[in-house]
Order: sequence, then C-alpha cells, then structure tokens
Amino acid sequence: MSHSIPSDQPENALNRATKVKIFAATAMLLTGIGVGIISLAVEANTTPPASAGITNININDGFSSLVKAVKPAVVNISTISRSKPTSKNIPHFGNRNAPELEEFLKRFFGEEFFGEQFGGQDSVPRTRETRSLGSGFIISEDGVVITNNHVVQDADEIEIVFQDGKRYPATVTGRDQKSDIAVLKIDTDSPLPYVSFGDSDAAEVGDWVIAIGNPFGLGGTVTVGIVSARGRDIQSGPYDDFIQIDAPINRGNSGGPLFNTKGEVIGINSAIFSPSGGSVGIGFSIPSAFVQNIVNQIIDTGTVERGWLGVQIQTVTDDIAEGLGLEEAYGALVSQVIADSPAERAGLQTGDVIIRYDNQRVDEMRDLPRLVANTQANSEVTLDIWRNESQTSVSALISKTDDESESVATVEASRSEDTLGLVLSPLNDELRKQYSVKEDTQGVIITDIDPASEAAGRGVRVGDVIQKIGRTVVTTVEMIDQAIKLALKGDKTSLLLLIDREGQVLFVAIPVD
Repeated sequence: MSHSIPSDQPENALNRATKVKIFAATAMLLTGIGVGIISLAVEANTTPPASAGITNININDGFSSLVKAVKPAVVNISTISRSKPTSKNIPHFGNRNAPELEEFLKRFFGEEFFGEQFGGQDSVPRTRETRSLGSGFIISEDGVVITNNHVVQDADEIEIVFQDGKRYPATVTGRDQKSDIAVLKIDTDSPLPYVSFGDSDAAEVGDWVIAIGNPFGLGGTVTVGIVSARGRDIQSGPYDDFIQIDAPINRGNSGGPLFNTKGEVIGINSAIFSPSGGSVGIGFSIPSAFVQNIVNQIIDTGTVERGWLGVQIQTVTDDIAEGLGLEEAYGALVSQVIADSPAERAGLQTGDVIIRYDNQRVDEMRDLPRLVANTQANSEVTLDIWRNESQTSVSALISKTDDESESVATVEASRSEDTLGLVLSPLNDELRKQYSVKEDTQGVIITDIDPASEAAGRGVRVGDVIQKIGRTVVTTVEMIDQAIKLALKGDKTSLLLLIDREGQVLFVAIPVD
C-alpha cells in the first residue's frame, strides 16, 4: 500500500469543496472534506430512541425502517486543531524594507503568516486553526461515543453534532493509536439514542451492510453495499483484520458505523482504497469483535492492555514448510524466543511453528499478533506447535505488554527465484570485528555470495551468521557441506537455515539441487 493521508483539510461549505485538492493514495484515511461523488443524503430523523430489538429486515422492502431506527445514534464529529507559527515556518526574503514586496507577500500568504517578519516587534504570529469533520456513533444512553483515533488525535476542541442540529462538547475518555479507536463522552440531561454492537465474525462475504456517516460534511448520509472480503491487511497497523465493503464511503465517513440488516454495528468505517481521492467502491471497516475489547478497556480504565508472548516470528513459506515436514504452509514460525518471556517459560523453541492459539487456527503469521494482543494478561493459553515433524502442545501464561514491546515481533526474509553459492568461514575475532558480530553469537559466517544464487535471491547477505540447519546447531563449514549431501541423498529439496543478522534472528529456506 502507498501512503495514507491524514485529515487536516479545512471545513468548507459544499459549494467550496471543489477548491480542496485531494492527493491520490492507495489507502487513505477518511476524515475531513474533499471532492467526490455524493452518496444518497437521508433527511435527519431523531424520533426513534434506539436500535435495540430491530429484527432482520426484508431487503425487498428497502432499508428505510432500519435507517430510521439507527440514524439518531449516528453523529457528526467536528474538531478544531490549533497551531502557532514559528520562525521555522516563516520564509526570509532578505530585504524587509521593500514595501512593495512586503505588501505583495502579505496579500499572497496572509497577514498572520508574515506578521512576525514584516509587522515589527509588536506583531506576533496568529494561531492557525484547522477544522476537520468525521463520524461517530453512540453506544449508551449516557453519551459514550465511538470513533476513529485519527479523527480526534490532534484536536484541541471536539464537538458532537446530532442529526437535529444540536451540538455538545465532548471529552476524550481514551484513545488507542495502534487500533485507531477512540472513545468520547458527552454530558446531557436526558437519555440519548444509542446502537449496539453485533457479531462481526458472523458476517459473510455477500451479506448486506449499511454505512451511515458524514462524508464531505453531509451528515446522515446512508450508503448500502455488501461485504466484499474478510481479513484484509492494508498495512495500517500491527493488528490489521479489516472487513472490505463496497458500500460507498468517502472522506468524513471515518469513525462511522457499519450496520448489518439487524441494525447492529459490525464495524467502524476507517479507510478507503482510492487512486483518485474519491470512493471507488473499496472501503475498509474495523470488525466489531476487535473493537469491543478495546472500547471496554478504555471505558473501564482509560487505557488499553495487550497480551505479550515474547517471540519473534516469520511467515511459513512453502519451502520452509517442506523443510520442516509440514504438509501445508500455515502457522507462525518462531525465529527467536525472548529471554524471561512467557514463551521461554512455556518451553517454546526456535524452529517451532505455532499452528493453533487457544484452539484458534493460525492460518497466517499475522493472525498470531492479533490473537495474543486480545488475550488478557495472566490468562493461560494452549499453543499447538509443530516440532521435530510432529505436533505437540504447551501452555503459556500470557503477560502484559508495555509500550516498548509488541505482543510478538515479526520479521520477513526477502524472497526471489534459482547450489548455495556461499563463501563460508568459521567465526574468529577478526571477522567478528569486521562484521559487528556479537561475542556470544556462534555459527558460520557468510563472507561472500554469488548474486545469481538461490541464497542471494532468498535474502541471504554477506555478514549473516548461519547458526542452524534445520534443528542442528552449526559450528563448522563441514557441517553445512554434510547437510547439503544428506539433503541431496534424501527426499528434501531445500535446506532451512537459521541466520543471525546483526542480532536479528530469522529462518531462510534455500533450495538445493
């Protein structure tokens, strides 16, 4: 994915929206105001008090009854961010005594920007305000509002705007940047309409979904589509598991709810894929199954606590699976076990493949960080692992992570396509110094490599230290030669190398012919 564009677009009336320039991006955050095709705007209606009890609707009758029930709980979020210009922001043009140039620059850039440069000692740069719009929804009658973190993260003022035009100031109860979720609170004298979370895991590809939000400042906009895909990773964070939808969403939809046909919130609309800046029918929502855990923690404590296992992992490729005797490429390969971690205490070893976590299959490497993060600290979990070409199980007591560490660390080896082509040498003091190899690192170091070899194509580099072949510790060059001969005599087509690269440990599978 290419870069995401955070929203710092100024608030504009619809007839001024065409002046706002939106830069192309493959995944862009939706907050703010821009230019695009406007979805169906539904007239505000605040009479229904809540969405609880909505039965599954007949789509042949349309979605009007559902919209009337849930729309009062969907709100617009208006934010103001203030920043004060400094001398670093102000260009210097040399001759400050040229009145014609001064007047021209003032007109072009504005008085507040050049006040310090041209206005004399008594002139001070003015504070600059940026206004942005987003969406949100109420989940309790006492005014708890859910939205995206990126909608409010830089805001100095937050205002909640209801469908009937009423406005209330809001405070931030808590935010979580990694999951892009924020919880706000407003105070009112009367109960507020609210909606409830549904089961996002039950949503299947092809199911109807309804998005309501505030695109381009047009509050109460309703769009309808289907679930296009599940489990999308758009590289926006360590726990990506988005629901992909084709219901049109645009800038300003961020933080708005995604409903199923029961009127339950099954996602938070958060990002779009867009080469042009507008909706092209590919949007992404954070599943409610993930959101609820984060929201509950923020409401209870104001912070988010994540589980920690203490392993470094990488993807199980087809070559690695073959080298480990796995019939299919799945799970998370443990390339390093952190000292004094739950993983070490549980007996996990380098080379283990975690294939199930607490009875949940780990289809891909990226599944494991999310599963661990959602586990409460001091919980005991069962890990099914593949070790020595057979399956076994261990129990781990998950700890609490901190801001300095993730639940797991991930590492990938570069891959390409085509003998090993390696020049190898046992480690000595001179080579340790030349390649910055730590004193306690053992193995055989690569001092040269054929750039056309399979090893180079798979990401192996000069300076890498081969520590193991499969589960066998390597201490001499002869051991590697012997391993190649055994592989050629047997039915294996690749060697699995455990490599230390400047303190980072990873597995690389290299074909042998």
